[in-house]
Amino acid sequence: MPTQTTEATRPVKAAVTTPGRQAARARRAQRAKDWARRAPLLPALVFLIIVTQLPFVATVVISFTRWNALAPDSRGFAALDNYLAVFTDPAMRSSVVTTVLLTVTVVLVSLLLGLGLALLLDRSFRGRGIVRTLLITPFLVVPVASALLWKHALYNASYGLLNGALTWIWGLFGSDNPPQPDWMTDSPLAAVEMSLIWQWTPFMMLILLAGLQSRPAEAIEAARMDGATPFDIFRYLTLPHLRRYLELAALLGTVYVVQNFDAVFTITSGGLGTANLPFTIYQTFYQAHDYGQASAQGVIVVLCSLLVATFALRSVSSLLREEVTR
Repeated sequence: MPTQTTEATRPVKAAVTTPGRQAARARRAQRAKDWARRAPLLPALVFLIIVTQLPFVATVVISFTRWNALAPDSRGFAALDNYLAVFTDPAMRSSVVTTVLLTVTVVLVSLLLGLGLALLLDRSFRGRGIVRTLLITPFLVVPVASALLWKHALYNASYGLLNGALTWIWGLFGSDNPPQPDWMTDSPLAAVEMSLIWQWTPFMMLILLAGLQSRPAEAIEAARMDGATPFDIFRYLTLPHLRRYLELAALLGTVYVVQNFDAVFTITSGGLGTANLPFTIYQTFYQAHDYGQASAQGVIVVLCSLLVATFALRSVSSLLREEVTR
């Protein structure tokens, strides 16, 4: 028999269907609000994808092609030949070693100098704001301008400040034959490292100074009242507190120094064993005109940089979690 809807069952159905419709309308309204918040960000997201992701995808595609401007007739699909050539190229291996030496030296020395400067600036003294501003200035200088400054104003064998200082010091002792080394020829890698240390020490100092100023003042004061020496406070309180900040500064410094091109190109032009990975890619692309192999080199460098950046992001996340839980 066909089921007949009675007057008694209609309110029950209405009571069941009305909350469901209301929930559906609430979900649609919430989705509309979410899209209303996200819509202004869509142009920026699309622009970011076009500017960053599409060129990288194009680079990955080119890295699998045989494309040399000096041999246009042999252009075609190369599979993994470009990557095999990169890993078996002696110049590439040499640039990897140079990049590691350059990065490790610059990051470690910058960290040590930045830690010392941060400890000094953490104290109260007259003119601390002016000193802090002056110490930050090297980090604000354009990298090419910084490299030119070191190349001409400091390293130049004829009129550079370093050789001028040696002449003045030797003159104080009555000597007319001071040493006049050619810094960029005698110690090319050290010359590049010094310019980068000068530029990146303020960056390390700022991160570590922020870490010092976030120390719990109560613990420091309690340690002093218990008779702890300044060295004990630094060893058992300050240094463990700065561990996250030291890791963050080292990782971020590594990401940036690995990609440095300006100092190597400007000071030594990649000669005398100073060619790092970015300069080797530049040589492959602009001098050898091998676009496929240069793209493969670039992909490898980007992947290595992303690996380091992942650890940097984890350090930042852990720092933020610690600040929130305080």
